[in-house]
Amino acid sequence: MSNSNKENVAIQRLASLFDDGIFTEIDPFAKGADGDVEVVAGFGYVNGTECYAFAQDSNVNSGAITVAQCTKLSKVFNLAKKTGCGIIGIYDSNGVLLTEGFEVLNAFGEVVKAASMLSGVVPQISVIAGACLGTSALIANMADVVIATKDSDFYITAPSDITVDENAKQGTVDIACDTFDDAVEQAKKLACMLPKNNLYSAPMVDFEYSGPSVVAAKGSAVNDIIDSILDSTVSVELKADYANRVITKLGTVDGCTVGVIAFDDDFVCPSASYKAEAMVKLCDSFNIPVITIANSAGLQKGKESQMLVAATKLTSAYASATCPKISLITGQAIGCSYIILAGKGANADVTLAWDNAVASPLDVEAAVSFLYNDRLANNEDRTKLEDEYRQTVGSVYTAAACGAVDDVFAPEETRAKISQYLDMLASKRETTIPRKHSVK
Repeated sequence: MSNSNKENVAIQRLASLFDDGIFTEIDPFAKGADGDVEVVAGFGYVNGTECYAFAQDSNVNSGAITVAQCTKLSKVFNLAKKTGCGIIGIYDSNGVLLTEGFEVLNAFGEVVKAASMLSGVVPQISVIAGACLGTSALIANMADVVIATKDSDFYITAPSDITVDENAKQGTVDIACDTFDDAVEQAKKLACMLPKNNLYSAPMVDFEYSGPSVVAAKGSAVNDIIDSILDSTVSVELKADYANRVITKLGTVDGCTVGVIAFDDDFVCPSASYKAEAMVKLCDSFNIPVITIANSAGLQKGKESQMLVAATKLTSAYASATCPKISLITGQAIGCSYIILAGKGANADVTLAWDNAVASPLDVEAAVSFLYNDRLANNEDRTKLEDEYRQTVGSVYTAAACGAVDDVFAPEETRAKISQYLDMLASKRETTIPRKHSVK
């Protein structure tokens, strides 16, 4: 069967991905030692964005990955490096052809190297449409975003009973979809929201966008706050089933792509830190502004070693990111969570706050016990003292007076303020000290 045959499953999958089903096939007549190559690759437009894509076909050669397939995949990655275009990979293979032994393992290593070298250079999206095992899973997981259908298999050590739902809950899969068509739709959304490569600014969507569907108000749920900031036209939530203490979304504000990291009135746990760290790094790699909604009582207690590692990684990601960074305190930002999520010294270009928010080195109850110990001993009402603390020492107006907060406003002004500060930071350029990467 020729890979150019329109009945080929891989051809059909690529046609469903590319605009109008049109793409230029790469190496359509390539042959392996056992016949046809088990992957189809092409170049075209996805939602108007130039990109490369490949689709494995488990119906060819029983889905075994051969040296010939690795050669074609390496060519796709090298073309992406030369032209600065993103890659979407559709994975459906049962693993390497064992009869090719170390030759295919060496060829696979070249693909791993090529994928790794492009990380953070061009957008990479993986769509798991069938089996993706062993080294294939390693390559697929190197992508910026991993999308998987719920009936697919995605693991590195076989045999395994782990499901895509479990992978999603562990944060390995960014988006879990019921069908392949749903997965393709998510990939198309991401293609238009990510820039062509890391030398481009955050893109403007090519279609008409609509303003927010809701207006923020005091007491708004975190999802409503996000919806009050983002355009209602297009958004994609990443790792929705993992670490629900934080929400990470790609969306647009006035048509320009932004990333939102929203902490939901709770302690920051290790999983939430890892999830937020991944989002910061994705946005920073492709110059996408980060909007952090800070509402946290501090860091989780009882998991000291895990929390220290996770918090260090998140702090480092924020502090080293050079993309525009806006932090908004909507509830409380207490202790380390203030420094990590909202502190200008560590990360934010601009720190904003709602007029009823609290920023404090200690939580209100502990601060009152420490600062007003004598007054408590004189039987003054604790509730009144806590209110006094919120309005004085813990008030965001106090933080603004010393320059720790840049602007304080009513919740209803959130969208307008965010839009104004995004405009202000649109031309941000920041030079860092040359290095390979951070150690932690």
